[in-house]
Parts: sequence; structure tokens; C-alpha cells
Amino acid sequence: MMVPVSAPEPSALDPQQAAAVRAPRGPVCVLAGAGTGKTRTITHRIAHLVSAGHVKADQVLAVTFTARAAGELRGRLRDLGLGGSANQVQARTFHAAALRQLKYFWPQVVGEVPWRLIDAKFPIVAKAAHGEGLSSATESVRDLLSEIEWAKASLIAPEDYPAAAAARRREPPYDAVRVARVYAGYESLKTSPEGLLLDFDDLLLHTAAALEDFPAVADEFRGRYRSFVVDEYQDVTPLQQRVLDAWLGDRDDLTVVGDANQTIYSFTGASPSYLLDFSRRFPEATVVRLERDYRSTPQVVSLANRVIGAARGRIAGTRLQLIGQRGDGPEPVFAEYDDTPAEATAVAVEIKRLIRAGVAAAEIAVLYRINAQSEPYEQSLTEFGIPYQVRGGEGFFQRAEVRQAVSVLRQAAGREDLPEAARHGKGLVTVVEAALAPVGLTAAEPAGAQARQRWESLVALVRLTEELTALDANLDLPGLLGELAARAEARHPPTVQGVTLASLHAAKGLEWDAVFLVGVSDGTLPIAHVLADDGSVADAAGLEEERRLLYVGVTRAREHLHLSWALARAKGGRRSRRRSRFLNDVVPDSSPASRIAAPKAKSDGVRPTCRVCAKPLIGTYATMLGRCRRCPAELDAVLLAALEEWRREKAEAMGVREFVVFTDTTLTAIAEQLPADDAALGAIPGIGAKKIVDYGADVIAIVASRLRSTSQNRR
Repeated sequence: MMVPVSAPEPSALDPQQAAAVRAPRGPVCVLAGAGTGKTRTITHRIAHLVSAGHVKADQVLAVTFTARAAGELRGRLRDLGLGGSANQVQARTFHAAALRQLKYFWPQVVGEVPWRLIDAKFPIVAKAAHGEGLSSATESVRDLLSEIEWAKASLIAPEDYPAAAAARRREPPYDAVRVARVYAGYESLKTSPEGLLLDFDDLLLHTAAALEDFPAVADEFRGRYRSFVVDEYQDVTPLQQRVLDAWLGDRDDLTVVGDANQTIYSFTGASPSYLLDFSRRFPEATVVRLERDYRSTPQVVSLANRVIGAARGRIAGTRLQLIGQRGDGPEPVFAEYDDTPAEATAVAVEIKRLIRAGVAAAEIAVLYRINAQSEPYEQSLTEFGIPYQVRGGEGFFQRAEVRQAVSVLRQAAGREDLPEAARHGKGLVTVVEAALAPVGLTAAEPAGAQARQRWESLVALVRLTEELTALDANLDLPGLLGELAARAEARHPPTVQGVTLASLHAAKGLEWDAVFLVGVSDGTLPIAHVLADDGSVADAAGLEEERRLLYVGVTRAREHLHLSWALARAKGGRRSRRRSRFLNDVVPDSSPASRIAAPKAKSDGVRPTCRVCAKPLIGTYATMLGRCRRCPAELDAVLLAALEEWRREKAEAMGVREFVVFTDTTLTAIAEQLPADDAALGAIPGIGAKKIVDYGADVIAIVASRLRSTSQNRR
């Protein structure tokens, strides 16, 4: 039974929401900050327009940008008695609405010419690239496809692409003239005697053209739909705006809602200018600002305001200052770490604490700037037994480029001509770098988003190799492959509700009780390619978009918010990173991370010394053992055998390789140094807090048992 439509109760809306809902029929612009109830507001506005008799329900078309958001709109409208049937409000994505309209109007516009929606553009772009003599590699084709999609969304024809790409500071994967030729070739390949192939952008182009060029089509459509609502209006592209203009004609019954502070898709052609210029286009428009944040605590809201408050180039009157409506919560936490592994471990420890305190794992997220950053956090969560899911992409070891890289390393491991010096330590790192060069590892970051993503994943593999060789100087290529296999095998998270790992782009529109923003350092957030080599700003507009990304990340948190960064990628690496410039004047003086750490001199210039001869130790192996290689050591062979047997049983029970528990070098160090407590065990390089928690009690008990046995024998 249809639920009667009635005007929303005043008590259900705050004063600003009510003003937007009850605004007169005509142009309305709702500037809605994060967590301010924009979806509630626009669905209630639709209900008000229908209940007041301004428009019939089936004359309203509400559009947004994702199928998920459109589904949420439909659900809210059903709750108000306005959705779920053909004669009710239609809530769709731009492309879904255009597809429906084009199917209906095509016979009137084109006639009998058949057309088909392309399932995959990749093969056609690959064919066009091949015709231009360019690479057909996956990342190359994807980058070309991204440029074509950007150009079409921006209403840029192939012949205009080179000039437009230069003006917009695009970074095409090839010379812009060659990209333009591929673009033209792609368009040509979609036309054949059998009919037309249309991509999703073509749906919008043909829909707009049908309404612009055929008055009868426009009259029929505009008689059908009289009122329009556009969600996330800050993300509209020139092509989508052209469609919207064609829908409207000379009418003005339009409600738009958006937040310029959350514009993070400029690389796709999206522009906040249509939102920001709305009142100029419609001088009589009602403009309402929603600033009461019902999502986050005042502490999170305050930080969000400080982050975005430093933004430059914002139009006066469009700036939003969020006002937290929830009760107080904990202050945001800022933390600086020596290296990324330490940062990842600390994040896992805090997540474990939150889960024990009652926060559901599904209400916790770890957010980062690029997908390649996920690897150490996947590793730490796995080690702590915390379930997780990677949103918006595959787990690190499941990515196509990583699987290919591991395959290449397996081939390298089968070679018999590798010199001995290349099999361990820095030599092993060099071998890995050389093996990965043919599959995309270059000294400089490449142009093109897809090529850059592949490159970042390969660089992450090299960094992981550096980290592992620092822990075990004897690690060889087969051992490295074993470690990678063990990590990949251990990271098939069960299909359960777990911690979310996601890029900041993938997190847009979502929210969690606790959010960990990691890797908040210059060169990562903001991303390196908006900065010059000397650290100055190379792309001012790009820098501001990076600031908005951080703002989006902060506003995903309801209560708990942690921001962290590391000074080095790998353990023992050069501590050259610095926290993000976006955190300057944001980190409170009371925070332990309030000062930007200066690079540490190596142990203040003092090397660790040998426990036998007291000379400075040289090399990772000597450092781990705590003695020079040639110095005599009292190795307890019986204890070492007992430790090896324990390790074998532990690894078998856990389903991992033995070196994942402890390396041979670490067991040797334990058998020599005989640690009697956690502090002594932790003093051995390579044994961190996590391994002490997992294995400390067992190891100390084995050592104590051996010491008791030795003491009794001496009696």
C-alpha cells in the first residue's frame, strides 16, 4: 500500500535543513558540509514539493554520481512514500538516467541505425594505441583510456586535446599529439556498417544532443520531468552539466547540493565551479548553508575546520564552518614514527586496543593516499590476527603487477650466474631492482596514473626487500620469495566484517567510529607530483585538492581519529621524511608529535659495540648477534636445537614458514645472549613488541629451562 506523502515534521529538521526543505519552488543551492544531513534534507525537500502540490512525484528526477548513492536516495524516498514504482520519484546516476532516455528517444533521433553499449572500452583503445605504434601494455592502455575519458567529460574533441592538456597541466603517458591520435582512432573504431558502439560518455553526449537539436524530443522530455535534484554537485563535469542544462531548458526548478571542500575528482574533469557559481547563474536562487555536523565529535570537527581553513582560492560566502552537534570525544591523536613498519605496528596495537574496548572491527578504517601504501598495514593486521578488507582495490599481493613481479623474481631465482655478492643484503636489493626494471620499475616516477600505480607497487616491493635484508643479512632470493609467499598466503582475509583498508578516494561518502590516517607526510599527502624537487609548490591547484583529500579523511571519523607519519620507509632507513605541511599549525603544542623531528645522527655518532671485544659493530649480522663475526661466542648448541624445534612446531601450528617466527640469526643471538626477561629479549635486534607478545613467554621459558638444567649438571 502506498504511504501517503506529507510534509516532514518540523521537529525532524534543524533550522537550516528546514529552510532548505521549505524554500520556494525554483533554484535552490544547498551548501552542505560533511555529516550535516544532506541526503535527509534533499529527500525531505522532494517530499515537501510533492505534498505542497508544486510537482507530481513522477515529475521529479534526482541524480547523483554512484549507484550506491542512488540506492540510498531511493531507500530514503521509499521511507517517505516517494519511491519504489514507475509513478514515483526517479533517483538514478547521470549515466543510468541518460541510458533510459536514449533508449526511448533513439528511434526519433537516429532512426533505424542500431547501437550497442560497450561493455569494455579497453580492447578498442588498445587497438587504437597499436595503430599509433604505442604500447598495448595494460597500464599504458589504461592511462590512454583515462585521458580519453577526461577529454570527453570535459567536452574536448581529439583535435583540441593537446592544447587543453597543456593548459590543464595534464601528465599524459605519451606526447599529447599522439594521445590525440589514439583518441581519434578510438572514436573512429566505434563506427562500423553494423552500427554504432557507445561508451558511457556517449550516452550523455547523445542525450544532450537529442534535447538540444530536436525540439519535439525536448518538449516531450520536459513535459515528463519538471523538477530536478542533483546530489554531490561539486563533482559535476562539463559534460554532465551540459546534460543538466538540456534537461532544464529555460526552466529553473533545480535543487543542487554539494560541498566544494570535498572536491577530490578534478583529475576526471569534475569541477566545483558550477556549485560555486550557482547564485551568479540564478541570482534569485535560495542559498542555504548546512554546517551542523551530526556525524563527528566536536574534537574531530575542530580539526577538520583547521585543516580546510588554510585552503586558498575559495570564494567568499561559500566557505563552511562545521559545528559539532555530538557530545565530546577524545582529542585527535598525532604520532610520528621512525619508520613505516613501526607506524604500521603501532596502528595495529591501537586497533587491537579499540576492539578490546568494544569498538567493532567493521567500525574502524585505515586510510592512505595511494593503494601501494596498504602492504605494511595488511602485514601488521595479519600478525595481530585482526580481520580486514581492502576497499576499492585488491590486497597488495593480489594486485596484477605484484603477482607479475613475484613471477619475474622466481625466474631470477632460477638463474645460476648470479655472483655471490648479489645474493644477500644490498646485492639482493640490487638484483630485485634489476629484475623488476623490465616490468615497470624506473628511477623516476612515470607519467600517467595507471603507470604510476604500477610503479608505486614495484617500489613498495623493493622497500620491503630492503626492510627484510636489514633484519636478516643472510636473506637470499629464495628466502625472499618464501617470505613473500608466506605473507601472500596469510593475507586472504576471511569474508567477515573487519577493519577497512582504503585509499582516501575510495573512502569518500563513508564513515567509521575510528579512523587512522597514515602516511601523512610531505611527498605522500600532498602527493609528490604537486611539489617541485626542492619541496616548493609546483601545482597550486593540485596542492589544494590534496588538502581537500585530507579534509575528507578527517571527516570520515565519528569519534576516534589518529593521524600518523613515518620519517623513513624501512627500518634503519634514512629519516628524511617530514610530516605533511597541512599539519603545520594544526598539531597542538601539547602533542608529543608537535615538533618536526630532526634527522637523527646514527646513534649520535656512536655505533653499537661488540659485547666481547667492545669494538664498534659493522654490518647487520654483527649488530643482530651483538658481537663481531670473528669474536668467540659461547653458543649453547643444546639451547639452539631446542629453540629450532620450538620454532618448527610453532610455524607448523600457525601454517607459516619458520623464518616468519624467527630467523636463524635471531635464534643464534638468543642462544648466545640467554635473555632472561622481556627487556633482554627486546634488546636483540629484530625482536619487536609484537614478537615479544606472541613468543616472548615461550622463548624465556625455554632459556630458563636450559639454564636450570645446566646449573643442576654443574652441581
